[in-house]
Amino acid sequence: MDGVLVLDKPQGLTSHDVVAVVRRALHERRIGHTGTLDPLATGVLPMACGRATRLVRFLSAAEKEYDATILFGVTTDSYDITGIETSRTSSMPRREAVVAALDSLRGEYLQVPPSFSAKKIDGQRAYALARRAEPVTLTAVTVRVPALELVEFDRDRCSVRLTCSAGFYVRSFAHALGERVGTGACLEALRRTRSGDFGLDVAVSVDELLAGSAEGPGGMLPIDTLLPQFPSVVVTDEGRARISHGREIGAREIVGDAPGPVAWVRILDEGGALLAMGIPGAVQGSLHPEVVLI
Repeated sequence: MDGVLVLDKPQGLTSHDVVAVVRRALHERRIGHTGTLDPLATGVLPMACGRATRLVRFLSAAEKEYDATILFGVTTDSYDITGIETSRTSSMPRREAVVAALDSLRGEYLQVPPSFSAKKIDGQRAYALARRAEPVTLTAVTVRVPALELVEFDRDRCSVRLTCSAGFYVRSFAHALGERVGTGACLEALRRTRSGDFGLDVAVSVDELLAGSAEGPGGMLPIDTLLPQFPSVVVTDEGRARISHGREIGAREIVGDAPGPVAWVRILDEGGALLAMGIPGAVQGSLHPEVVLI
């Protein structure tokens, strides 16, 4: 079974738990998620199945969209409501201060991942070190927040909608917001509404999956429809044969014109089947099938 199944992850399950559920439901060993969601979070979790697992690197690099609820006046060691409380105050921010802080968290900047994360330090997961109360020092990474909107504000919490780059931690965002308004804050609720090309409109629940409703619209998305944002080329039957053996293709195996200088190209056969993801080859105008799907 090849393609992407988009799950609407329920609260309480880890991404690893969901992989196990999908493996059992589909009787498919090759399952991989395309971006971790914490147990607290719900929403869009695309699961690559079968040959589509070879495309996880592309799927997981896509932008994400979230609806988040942030609680002011409380900080925790994990930066979300499930962690151990580290401070509490009765002081609450004014709306104007929240708006100004959100403005400072829009755009491109460096973000330090939370200590309770799956980042590795000398081969160990950061969360394992944090649970043992060992020092955790993580390097800040460049993240992007092209869109950030204050949806609702109450005295002790706010709801925001944001679009962010891969690798962005909404928990770290909530913690940073609390620091900027001077009251502290933690993430109270999180729902992912989009991951790359996949939104809630094509997602199925775990209950629907277990009931056998993961076929057709809102179910398994065929491998040939994936990664439409990349340029495509069509190859002849001879080109298809060469790709099946991992060999480069040149102008004589490409139908029409090859794309200009780009990093990645979808390589299709004349029937529209996705054969491989290619990169520029050794000879100008040639393509090397770096990720072969046949």
